[in-house]
Amino acid sequence: MKQIEFTPPHPLNTAVLFLVFNRLDTTKQVFEAIRQAKPPRLYIAADGARESKDGEDAKVKEVRDYITSNIDWKCEVKTVFREQNSGCKMAVSGAIDWFFDNEEMGIILEDDCLPSQSFFWFCEEMLNKYKDDMRVGQISGFNYGYKNRKLNYDYFFSKYGFIWGWASWKRSWNKYDISMHHFGESKDIDLFENYFKENKKLQIGNFTNVYNNTLNTWDYQWSFIRFIHNFYTIVPSRNLIENIGFGDDATHTFGNNPYENVTLEEYNDLNLKHPDYIIQMSDFYKIFEKKQSLVKKILKRISL
Repeated sequence: MKQIEFTPPHPLNTAVLFLVFNRLDTTKQVFEAIRQAKPPRLYIAADGARESKDGEDAKVKEVRDYITSNIDWKCEVKTVFREQNSGCKMAVSGAIDWFFDNEEMGIILEDDCLPSQSFFWFCEEMLNKYKDDMRVGQISGFNYGYKNRKLNYDYFFSKYGFIWGWASWKRSWNKYDISMHHFGESKDIDLFENYFKENKKLQIGNFTNVYNNTLNTWDYQWSFIRFIHNFYTIVPSRNLIENIGFGDDATHTFGNNPYENVTLEEYNDLNLKHPDYIIQMSDFYKIFEKKQSLVKKILKRISL
């Protein structure tokens, strides 16, 4: 596939939250993409090293030192560098809380989610366009390879939304509930029947594990909130994120990347074709649910 060159239409105006930990190799690649985009405000959040992992404190320090010493564009920098390890659940959700305490909207990238350059401006345009549309709760940069020749627009809306490179608003994140207080009620009234078909059992199992604190994560709570509030996610027609974090040294994404054949793409410009109404693609749901059921068998965890 011929590589498309993207020329930013204007300087980026949107803040970026960069979530990092102990992997310098992937951090360097994602940071380079951020450095090219030159966000005017960069928030950096890093969890502390785990005492049970020998030598991790040195890796954590190396990551932090690399980022802070390579910010070579004019921007406001804010950091939360934890001394103690809080774990994925509290460290990530706490960092996003902090981000939206300071920003009305913004872009969020983890250290293994490599974005194309147009990802940043795509998110910015969607954030501005839908900032007052309460039906929309999230913008995703990842498209698992779904293509539909009948789709004449540059994005569509989905009840599912990957958090491999995403953006949102304070108004949406304010709904976040790390304890999922409404899970029991939603299960009792079978709320999930409205959303899930082939993977209903899988989804309820994931939510149950988080609710019972047997799964230390933050993202299923975010998925749950989007479902019970009927938030749509904007999905680009082109894939704007590559997950480069799969491997034996990963924290959650062990093994081979089930989406390794999904290529990173660019929009050649931001003259986007916007839909006039909420367009959902039913075959996107069917294919996604089948893929997710398969992926669950080979991964320790996969985030919606």
